[in-house]
This record gives sequence, structure tokens and C-alpha cells, in this order.
Amino acid sequence: MNDDIRTVAEAHEEAALLRSRAIHADPDAPATAEQKPLPQAMCARPAEEKSAAEWAYERLILYIQNFEEQLDPDEEIAMGMTDGGAGLLRIEGIGFFAPDIVSFYGRDMEGGRMQLVQHVTQLNVTLRALPKPKGEVEAQRIGFRLAKGLG
Repeated sequence: MNDDIRTVAEAHEEAALLRSRAIHADPDAPATAEQKPLPQAMCARPAEEKSAAEWAYERLILYIQNFEEQLDPDEEIAMGMTDGGAGLLRIEGIGFFAPDIVSFYGRDMEGGRMQLVQHVTQLNVTLRALPKPKGEVEAQRIGFRLAKGLG
């Protein structure tokens, strides 16, 4: 048994510490979402107080933002479907419905509207870099808008 006595502030600080890790073969590889500090807004409540869907949603935003930071100016983010038949979804938004549903909103490669609704226990996301659609002036960056929503 641990006899350490902690203050409430210390307990909250400990709960907010990043509990993740990523190691790459290339020591100069860009920092990954696991290697960066959590935004303050995500630390306001301990992960243990969040539903599985909310916690997955928040971390997906970090992965999307980090992936987009490494894209070329003429590339956008898309998500590959793991079932193989649905193709790719250009991510326009994500959401969650506590306690266990995460949803993705966007368009397929032909511009048709798409939505994926997934249970967190089945969550598999493949992020892909694709050329921006022809005629678009700038590639969309959803990750930075999503991250603003965390606060």
C-alpha cells in the first residue's frame, strides 16, 4: 500500500499528465500527437470522468491536427474506411455521442456527402493525405478548427 499523501491540486495535476508514448526509427521525425503536451482544455477534467466517446473524440482531434501539420500546402486530410467498401472520406467534421459513439462527417472523392458513425470499441481510423480538390484555392485544415472546439 502506498502511504503518500497528495493534495487535490497534485492529484489533478497527475491526472492531466500525458500517458502516451511513440518511438520512431528516425530521430528527426516530426513530433507525434502522443509526444506533444495535451491542450489545457483537455486537462480540465480527468480522462476517468469522460465517456469513452468523449475521450476518443478529443484524442482523434489531436491526431488529425498533428497529421495536417505535416501535409504539403496542396494536400488535404482524408480518412480511409476499414471495411474496404466505403472508400475515402474527406474529413469535414467529427463528433461524439456519449457514452460510446464517435461520428465523422465529410465527402467522398466524387463530392457526395458521407457520414460514418462508429462505436468506440470498433474504432479504426486511417488518415491519408490526398491532393486538394481541383478548383480549390487552398487545402482545408479541419484539425485546427476542431482543436479550437476543445476549449
